[in-house]
Amino acid sequence: MSGQPKFKKKGRDDSFTLDGSITVDFNRIKLPRIGWVKTFEFLPDNINPKSVTISRKASCWFVSFKVETIPQNTEKSVDVVGVDLGIKSLATLSTGEVFVGAKSYRKLEAKLSRLQYLNRHQTKFSSNWKKAQLKIAKLHRKIANIRKDTLHKLTTYLAKNHSQIVIEDLNVSGMMANHKLAKAVGDMGFYEFRRQLEYKCELYGSKLIIVDRWFPSSKTCSRCGTVKESLSLSERVFNCEHCNFSCDCSATLARTRLKWSVKFSYGGQLAPQR
Repeated sequence: MSGQPKFKKKGRDDSFTLDGSITVDFNRIKLPRIGWVKTFEFLPDNINPKSVTISRKASCWFVSFKVETIPQNTEKSVDVVGVDLGIKSLATLSTGEVFVGAKSYRKLEAKLSRLQYLNRHQTKFSSNWKKAQLKIAKLHRKIANIRKDTLHKLTTYLAKNHSQIVIEDLNVSGMMANHKLAKAVGDMGFYEFRRQLEYKCELYGSKLIIVDRWFPSSKTCSRCGTVKESLSLSERVFNCEHCNFSCDCSATLARTRLKWSVKFSYGGQLAPQR
């Protein structure tokens, strides 16, 4: 590469990765050129990390390990399941299960706005400004942790108990460009949901099927397969004029994607009604 090197700015995404000789003890870790560093939590035994990443979130420093793991096939209770993501409820399964999102940003938005409002007239880089910035960073960390905890529990449940998982190839960047939906979409964490589900399916021996985003799953009846000409976003109940089937739109989407994936995988055999 040509030109001058670009150094990382201190205070923004503070993190660094170390490779090489790294020793892990009961509650401390030995880093190259730094030495022994104590940790608040007990570290796992008998591991040889390939690399270690040290990162800072608000006022806390975290250490993460990169190790090799062997995939473990868990016993699956459901063969195929369709998943529909939404902003009203995080996920609706074709089995009828509904998972409500944490909506952590929406719950703590007023508190975050208050902290930012009180900090508006502080002198930049002053002691009071740094204290206020730390409070704001801690609240952002809390919001992110609540969201990640909800996504981890859901993705682990799906990967451990379902042989095949069908989701839609959502255009998350396009959805975030809509100023009316961006806050709700970001609060649910659609991109993080797919990222976690991809590596957990490999870890627990499940198969992830991505449905084409242009497939009209929202307009297709999950019972008879009739495709409606139009379906507005405000219609939350799907009514089929052909077979008089009525169902919640999220459940219809999940079942339609389930049918579509099984038809694609098994040569025209539709999935049984669940």
